[in-house]
Amino acid sequence: MRLRYGVPFAQQFTLLAVLPLIIAVAVIAGVVANQSNILAAREVRALEAQILNAKRDELSNYVSIARSAFENFYARKATSDSRAKLEVTRLLAAMLVDQDSYFFVFDYDGQNLVASRTSGLMGRNRLGFRSDEAPEITQKLIEIAQNGGGYHSFKWPRPVTGEAGEMVVYVNGLQEWGWVVGTGVFLNDIKTQIASAEAEIAGRITRTSFYILTIATAALLAVFGSGLFLNLRERRVTDAKLKQLTQRIVDTQEEERGRVARELHDSISQMLVGVRYALELARRRLSLGDERASESLDKGISSLGSAIQEVRRISRDLRPGVLDDLGLGPAIQALIEEFESRTGIKSDFETVVFRGRLDREGRIALYRIAQEALTNIDRHSEATAINITLRGTRNGALMRISDNGKGMDWPQPAKATGGLGMRNMQERLEQLGGTLKVKSEPGGGTTIEALVPLSHMLAPENTAKDKA
Repeated sequence: MRLRYGVPFAQQFTLLAVLPLIIAVAVIAGVVANQSNILAAREVRALEAQILNAKRDELSNYVSIARSAFENFYARKATSDSRAKLEVTRLLAAMLVDQDSYFFVFDYDGQNLVASRTSGLMGRNRLGFRSDEAPEITQKLIEIAQNGGGYHSFKWPRPVTGEAGEMVVYVNGLQEWGWVVGTGVFLNDIKTQIASAEAEIAGRITRTSFYILTIATAALLAVFGSGLFLNLRERRVTDAKLKQLTQRIVDTQEEERGRVARELHDSISQMLVGVRYALELARRRLSLGDERASESLDKGISSLGSAIQEVRRISRDLRPGVLDDLGLGPAIQALIEEFESRTGIKSDFETVVFRGRLDREGRIALYRIAQEALTNIDRHSEATAINITLRGTRNGALMRISDNGKGMDWPQPAKATGGLGMRNMQERLEQLGGTLKVKSEPGGGTTIEALVPLSHMLAPENTAKDKA
């Protein structure tokens, strides 16, 4: 049967069925593009605020580290003020944050004591100095320092290029000397990062639009098949699950990266900066013939040893090699020994050989649960002794962790915040089909039982390939 213009009825019917889908896809693409632009703008603003806060924290840390370096001169009463001030100005003049950032010092009368070698401010009075958009910069910084310290932003020439750029500084006051001590950083790099983020987001929007077009084309082709509606429904369900899984993976990766970054910044970075300052102080003392040079060297060596231990701890936390090489029991034994050595909490570990062997997922889950539980005990329980047992049962592999601490409210109230560690333990076991039980009363200690089911126990013939 053919209608007018020779177009088959089946094709006309198909086109009529596809037309609403085309319109719907076009509307969805427009809505998605609009929402993507809105979310992109929010994401850029959030990223800018996050980077700015990180820069501010970094400046505060630099000033704190510098102050700790000259605190002996500032607090020592035996040394005259003039000698101590001279030593402090020399120390700060030698410290550089980067090629554009440096420590500056001036007194509450505006007399400049320490500044960049290229700024031409050394020995001059800064009162009355103005930038393009921030009049009376020096007076403002003096007020901030007198009130305990803080941040200020203004435009200032860059020492290397001489071009004016947006700058944020952190200042602190030495009230007994009437000094303003601070450092700053230019925000040009932040603008570069924001521009890069905007470009990346624009690329994601383009790729999203491309994906929408591809999915629409596939849907249009699927209309000609007999299983159009079933295929579309199944695809939507699959896509939703895949997006959830992908998002969960991305969130987990970002969380782990953020934790490692914080570990490196808060511990390793600070330790290495302390080593550097200790060595620089030792070098200066050696050049002056000061007998205390050995003390500075000893301090630097001690800090370097602490940094090495911290790197080993971070590496072990990320993935303990003993878990893969020797199995779950030795890995937990090593974890407990390190915990007892670090915290002083008496720790006992009991285990028996399993008839079967745990697979890789089961081993990792129980190890991470033990790791999280020990962290919670150290932070919250005020316990003096713990006991961990690991054994096989008719239901699977059972790990019991008990302490004699102050206990906790369990189950937690619905409005309670926190509990992320307990939730992580529970989610790990739920993914394996296991169970987590917590027994605790205020003042009565806490017991955690984690059970990995038999489905994750390997058959005897597989134990040689995958040790528990």
